[in-house]
Amino acid sequence: MWKQQGQQLVYSIINPLIQFLVRQRVSPNAITFIGLAINFLATIIFIVGAEFGERNDHSYIALAGLTILFAGLFDMIDGRLAREGNMTSPFGALFDSVLDRYSELVMFLGICYYLVAHDYFMSSIFAFIAMIGSIMVSYTRARAEGLGVNCSVGAMQRPERIIIISLSAIACGTFSYFFGGDFKIIVDFLPIPIFESISLFTIPIFILAVWSNHTALNRLNHARKQLEKTNIT
Repeated sequence: MWKQQGQQLVYSIINPLIQFLVRQRVSPNAITFIGLAINFLATIIFIVGAEFGERNDHSYIALAGLTILFAGLFDMIDGRLAREGNMTSPFGALFDSVLDRYSELVMFLGICYYLVAHDYFMSSIFAFIAMIGSIMVSYTRARAEGLGVNCSVGAMQRPERIIIISLSAIACGTFSYFFGGDFKIIVDFLPIPIFESISLFTIPIFILAVWSNHTALNRLNHARKQLEKTNIT
């Protein structure tokens, strides 16, 4: 319900832009490609932050998060533009899906690069696991639907993944700006802090790693049940 209401709110805001693009006969594929280019820009920001930023300077994370969120807007525009402008096509749907996967993989490349470069090794592992889960969520649905099974179950779809990554990155940078990038909560008997500024970015990545893979496995189980019903009937 929240997802549907949120989508309708965003569409009501961007609808004038979509109608303008329809009148200009802008191709939905062009919008999809622009979204990919913006995700490449987010990755470049992560890499620049890894190479030139200080470990406690999380402004690069926030800037990359804003860029990812902006790229996600194009992901909403292209499909709506195709429908409103009667420009839907099988190749357009395929093009959109393929470039979405490239966008996501490139985004995680930037995240992993940043975390490894600043010695957040365990967090980089979870980012890699989150990347695997994100791809498998999409692949499981595509493969199941290729077998004639509707497999859109589960909460951790692409919009949710983009929102989690982008908003947590923005929150991390904002918190660091006001409270410092070296803010830590330390308990004497533990070898590592229980919370630090970058935790606002890395904890959601951990949640994404677990939840996305759970969604992929849940879809696999759902597809199995549906295929068994088909075989019985």
